[in-house]
Amino acid sequence: MEILKGTALLLLVLGLFSLFSFKAPKGMKAMGALANAAVAAFLVEAFQRYVGGDLFKIEFLGEVGDAAGGMGGVAAASLVALALGVSPVYALLLGVSCAGLGLLPGFFAGYLVAFLVKVIEKKVPAGLDLIVTIIIAAPLVRFIGEQLTPLVNATLLNIGGIIKETANSNPILMGIILGGVITVVATAPLSSMALTAMLGLTGLPMAIGALAVFGSSFMNFVLFDRLKFGDRSTTIAVAIEPLTQADIISANPIPVYSTNFIGGAAAGVVVAMFGLVNNATGTATPIAGLAVMYGFNDPVKVTITAGICAVVGATVGFLGSIVFKNYKIRTVSQIRVNEEQKAA
Repeated sequence: MEILKGTALLLLVLGLFSLFSFKAPKGMKAMGALANAAVAAFLVEAFQRYVGGDLFKIEFLGEVGDAAGGMGGVAAASLVALALGVSPVYALLLGVSCAGLGLLPGFFAGYLVAFLVKVIEKKVPAGLDLIVTIIIAAPLVRFIGEQLTPLVNATLLNIGGIIKETANSNPILMGIILGGVITVVATAPLSSMALTAMLGLTGLPMAIGALAVFGSSFMNFVLFDRLKFGDRSTTIAVAIEPLTQADIISANPIPVYSTNFIGGAAAGVVVAMFGLVNNATGTATPIAGLAVMYGFNDPVKVTITAGICAVVGATVGFLGSIVFKNYKIRTVSQIRVNEEQKAA
């Protein structure tokens, strides 16, 4: 029952954020900013705190990681304001006002107040707009963030807690669900890093997310290469970071998403069977996710597991290319040439 509950809540979260991405004003840009904020805060924390600090025992690097990890709210509020067109000074003003807040409260507070700041910039005379922003926007963004914090803790973090408990009670099934879902999200505008950071995933669930996404690099490389989505640069780019080819993926959702779900689910089962853990939240990303795993597990076990995930991913990518060999693919030349013509 808990597995169904956790899965249903996870899908609900994905649905709501997909709705936000496509229907909210500048929602896609805002979600891109959220993913970048997860990179700026949690990826630095993961590398420096858990690899440099814990694995290599360099105290200074641990301090760097701790400092970055505590700035999620600042990064989210600043970057979303920048994405919405607020000037850099005012965007950072909103960000520093969210110091000490979490990633999501800072994101939503920054998103809402950014529209007000844009009105102030437009309507209030130059020079006076700075004073008005300091007096009104700075306290308002923090007030909104503080009011949202209990709601975030009671919903998204609670969902993450349910998923973690379920993973411990039935790791194989949760490996299938989490590995498949997180790998698909890694190819979608939502970002797997942002999702795992929002849910506060750690332990086995985070290990599943990290290595499933790592395996998807090999899967997408083979799939894109054999189905000829684009040239070699496109194939390499999607293997390193799928979000760089979001337009190509969105134009071919059936072959890409279905193949990624199967490959991610298979990798999730592998990770669950080896019982690896990852206590650095938000590290569902190919290179960093793998590196951080060495800070929490036996290096030999991590290397073997990662190798199996890579082989599984490449195999599923090869099988996917066979299944969809007659599928009508929309290529890079078709999509981007059409976009350039429309722009012209």
